Amino acid sequence: MKPFKKVDSIITPLDKVNVDTDQIVPKQFLKLVQKSGFGKFLFYNWRFDEQENKKTDFILNNSNYDGSKILVTGDNFGCGSSREHAVWALQDYGFSVIIAPSFADIFFSNCFKNGILPISLDQKTVEKLQQEKDTIEVDLVKQIIKTSSEEIFFEMDSHKKKILLEGLDDIAQTLQFKDKIAEFEKKSKIPSVL
Repeated sequence: MKPFKKVDSIITPLDKVNVDTDQIVPKQFLKLVQKSGFGKFLFYNWRFDEQENKKTDFILNNSNYDGSKILVTGDNFGCGSSREHAVWALQDYGFSVIIAPSFADIFFSNCFKNGILPISLDQKTVEKLQQEKDTIEVDLVKQIIKTSSEEIFFEMDSHKKKILLEGLDDIAQTLQFKDKIAEFEKKSKIPSVL
C-alpha cells in the first residue's frame, strides 16, 4: 500500500445518500480475484444504459471531472454488504479521498485497509464542498482541507492516520512485530514426543 500524505485535486460531487456497495460495484462484477480492474465497473448501472452506452446525465461521464481524486458524497456512503470490492473499484478508478457526512462502518474500515482516506464532515460543509469548482488540497498530516476560500479541519483517529501515512495494510502492520512473533513461537514450541 502506498503512503498517503496529501492530495491536490478537483472534487467530484455525487449528491446521493445511502449509496450502497452494490451501487458502487454491482455483484455481477465480483468475479475478479485481484484488487485491480474494478474501476471500469464503478457505479456501472448509473454510468451505463442497457446497451452499455454512457449516460450523459451521470457525473462520472462528465469530462470536467476526469482525473478527480476526491469524491464528495451524501450520508451513509458504502452501506449494504461488506464487499471490499467497492473500495477497490473506487481506488482503481482513481479516487483516494472520499468525503461524506457519514459512512457505513465496514466500508469505512475497508478504506483504511486499502489506502483511501474517508473524511466525515457535517452536512453543511459537505454541501459547500460539492459546490467547489477549484482544486482543493487534502492534507492528512495537518488534517486540513484547503479550498479557494477556507481551511477545514477534519478529525482522524491517530492509529488510522498512522496506517495511511506509513502505507501499512494488515499484513504490513503484523510484520512490524515479526521479532516478537518469532520469539513467542520459539518459546511456545511443544517438545516433540518422537
